[in-house]
Amino acid sequence: MAKRRGMLTVEQRGTLFVFLAAVLYSIGGLCIKVIPWHGMSINSARNMVSLLVIGGYLLLSRHGLRFNRWIALGAVSVCGTNVLFSLANKLTTAANTIVLQFTAPIFVILLAAVFWRKKPGRLDLTACALVLAGVVCFFVDSLEMGGMLGNLLALLSGLSYAGVFLLNDLPDADPISSVFWGDLASVILGLPFLVQETAFTPTAITSVVILGAFQVGLAYVLMCIGLRTTPAVTASLISGIEPVLNPILVAVFYGEEVGALALVGAVIVVVSVVGYNVLRGRAAAGKGRIS
Repeated sequence: MAKRRGMLTVEQRGTLFVFLAAVLYSIGGLCIKVIPWHGMSINSARNMVSLLVIGGYLLLSRHGLRFNRWIALGAVSVCGTNVLFSLANKLTTAANTIVLQFTAPIFVILLAAVFWRKKPGRLDLTACALVLAGVVCFFVDSLEMGGMLGNLLALLSGLSYAGVFLLNDLPDADPISSVFWGDLASVILGLPFLVQETAFTPTAITSVVILGAFQVGLAYVLMCIGLRTTPAVTASLISGIEPVLNPILVAVFYGEEVGALALVGAVIVVVSVVGYNVLRGRAAAGKGRIS
């Protein structure tokens, strides 16, 4: 029987934390768009604030900061996700960036097959093929509207993000330590860009603080807690709220438009990934009833 804490089971609580993290992640596109800085500068500044939040969590929870090769590998995934997401948002639309990053579940499947020898099934391969078709739509659209480099960086951020969801599966891993070291690396890498910025407007400063405190710091803390009881693929698919909210916020408050073919690609990617999760959940439930 699942352990309960209050009204929610431990598993439900983990799922809720992953969902809340995804909602906080969704404000990233809008905040990055309104800051008139280089993507590396934004990433460095927001992670300075994030380190304060995560450091505070480590102190309050009395969680000792650790470091080993597996934690370092996780830190590379966190840093890569941070950097690539910030750069992509400046080079292509927020919708393209977040939906291409949403390919992470497919990369989770592929990485699990390569490193853990988990052979993908027919459903896994079908989902991969459909998501690939959606990704192709983005790149064809970028040939007409620009943003090819941004789309490529966004796709690579999906690969890095898959590593974040797999942090708990690494031997002797410590996800929150990986996040701390990954954020620290992000600060250092972007610092040479940040010191050259001059437009320290109230909007820029406020947006950086919001990004660091909520979109990175608190969101990563919630994600790390949620991942303790939520499977990697399930967690990455619950995050499907992010590619829906992110472009809506940017369209409403920033007026950014999305190309028609990219919109088709977005529908294919989101529907394929969410559909994969639903079918996978039904299959798992069926096996549970039989056993």
